[in-house]
Amino acid sequence: MMPPKLLILGILPTILFIVWLFLSKNGRIFIDSLPLKQLTYLNTVRIAVEILLFCLFLNGAVPQLMTFEGGNLDIISGLTAPLIAWFGFTKRILNRKLILAWNFICLALLINIVVRALLSTPLPIQKLAFDQPNIAILNFPFVWLPVFIVPLVLFGHLVSIRQLLSSNR
Repeated sequence: MMPPKLLILGILPTILFIVWLFLSKNGRIFIDSLPLKQLTYLNTVRIAVEILLFCLFLNGAVPQLMTFEGGNLDIISGLTAPLIAWFGFTKRILNRKLILAWNFICLALLINIVVRALLSTPLPIQKLAFDQPNIAILNFPFVWLPVFIVPLVLFGHLVSIRQLLSSNR
C-alpha cells in the first residue's frame, strides 16, 4: 500500500500527541518542566542519523540529496548540540537569544531534510530523485526515522523554543 500504513499510522498519532501537549494545560505543564540542557543534547542523535543516511545512500536506499554530501546540513545540528548545551547551560556563557537562534536554525535544517525526504519518496507527490528515490523509509526499521526520531527532535525544538521565549523562565 502506498503510502505504507506504518508510516501514516505512526506519524499521525505522534504529531497529534505533540499538538495535544502544546494545547492542553497538563501538556504545557509537562513540556515546561522538561530540562533545556537535555533537550539540546538530544540533538546529538542527528549525527548517527546522518551517518545512517549516508550508508543508506551508499547502498542505494536513499538519494544523495538526503546526505551531507548532497546538501543536507542537518549533521551540523548534531555536531553543535554538545557545544550549545555545554556553553549555554553548563557554563552559562551563551545567552538565550543565541540558543534560541540555534534552535530556529536547527529546526530549519530539520524541515529541509524532511522536505527532501518526502519529495524524493516514490509516492504520487515525488518531485526529486527519480533515479534513486528514498525507499529506505518505506521499510522496517528505517520507518522509525520519520515515525519516531524526526517527531522527537521536532518536539525538542518546539519545547526549547517555547521555554526560551517564555518570559517567566
